Amino acid sequence: MTTRARTVLSLPSVGPDPLALGAARDAVVGYARGTRWLRFRSPGVPEGRWAQVPAYGWSRFDACPAGEHLDADVLLGEGLHGRLDPAGWHAVHDALDSLAPLDEALVARADGRPFWDLPDDELSVLGEPGTVGALLRRIGEDAGAHAGHVIAALHHRRPALVPHLTRTTRRALLPHLEEGDSGVEAVVRRELRANEDAFGELEAAVRADVGDVGEVGVPTRLRLHDVLLWLATTLRLPHAQQEGRRVRE
Repeated sequence: MTTRARTVLSLPSVGPDPLALGAARDAVVGYARGTRWLRFRSPGVPEGRWAQVPAYGWSRFDACPAGEHLDADVLLGEGLHGRLDPAGWHAVHDALDSLAPLDEALVARADGRPFWDLPDDELSVLGEPGTVGALLRRIGEDAGAHAGHVIAALHHRRPALVPHLTRTTRRALLPHLEEGDSGVEAVVRRELRANEDAFGELEAAVRADVGDVGEVGVPTRLRLHDVLLWLATTLRLPHAQQEGRRVRE
């Protein structure tokens, strides 16, 4: 049995049982390459026909290069969380614009360090004010009614620093908060630190299976954690793993 075959990820936010590296790899590959059937009609085919389309948001988000302006950032948020009406589109655009000072302060505070390498005080109320945790909390509070779109755009812009969390995944992280945590982001950092070697192996495995993302590169372990947590909390993990095995075989 190889070392990789024995590697597991211990992610309490995902579930009580350790997640084998192979199962995590299948899930991420399924998220990236899995498909689903969709029946649609068009003027040329009024009777309708079936087509296979991407099952998840990888091609519309993870595989897209970083946006060069706010309009592109909003489109990236839509690629992951769905289309916005005109009012919602402008709300996300304005929120990203108004959050620019906090985003810049966050980058300055991190000082080139990825999220998982930040010291403990940066995600603790004991180190506030001005910590990464405090800035992330402010960003979440000021993101507005379409926070999912806003946080998705900020994560895509800072993939090694800004965790991408949704209402669903935040709820899953809440029971794992510890006294002194600045927010649920502290739970994500703890799990990344506790599984440092395993996530390194997962990154390498995903790179081997999904090697056609060009200049975008393989998503950071911060995004891989988010994908696994979202798949588990939305009950999509078995389907993604099944699709991943199909694609790899």
